[in-house]
Amino acid sequence: MFTDTHCHIYKEYYEDIDKLIEASNAKGIKKMINNGVDFKSNNEVLEIHKKYQNIYPALGFQPQNLETFEEKQLSQIEINAQKIVAIGEIGLDYYYEPYDKELQKKVFEKQMILAEKYNLPVIIHSRKATEDTIEIIKKYPSVKGVIHSFSGSLETANIYIKLGYKLGINGVLTFKNSNLYKVIEKIPIESILLETDSPYLTPEPHRGEKNNPSNIIFIAKKICEIKSVSLEELSKITEKNVNELFDI
Repeated sequence: MFTDTHCHIYKEYYEDIDKLIEASNAKGIKKMINNGVDFKSNNEVLEIHKKYQNIYPALGFQPQNLETFEEKQLSQIEINAQKIVAIGEIGLDYYYEPYDKELQKKVFEKQMILAEKYNLPVIIHSRKATEDTIEIIKKYPSVKGVIHSFSGSLETANIYIKLGYKLGINGVLTFKNSNLYKVIEKIPIESILLETDSPYLTPEPHRGEKNNPSNIIFIAKKICEIKSVSLEELSKITEKNVNELFDI
């Protein structure tokens, strides 16, 4: 059994969510954390959780989705703080220009403050923004969480781990041009969470297709190969990691 700790199960991506959940459950993916990225998707993940109790909601305002952001929308997180398992997806993204770095940092910090206030973990997106991400999370030492879609260096991995964060590992690990395996070799399994980022980042051998939570097995098998552990052992450790961070 594995938990997909980061996916985006929205109607715009999947025509038949019932079928998707059924297929994932049949392959041992019994729990999923469904991440919102803006006001609209946050509402949707809350609605989906009402129907599917094993799809847990995380609410957040992601840096690539701030065009329609208004500060009053943060109340959406506060109102639902008792219903969600994390604040996410949040963070910084300096990849696509133009971007408003100061706005991103402001919104990120406001959500870190909410995480601190409500004792919730965070799910952090960080792309081309490692230095600023680390600087901000250091301001909130009581907040813990996961660095989603981690693909950085061993040095960066160790900094995050030392700060109390786990690393979300997804299909990028299986890509032929990825050197992420070199980091996985050196870090403890206790610092790893499995995720798909569905519908994105589909792992080999299905790269190019729409991703779904059942594909977590390909990421798990790759980690087992790198760390020389069985699927059963990996499941035991990573599920313990999930339960240490999230109340699910």
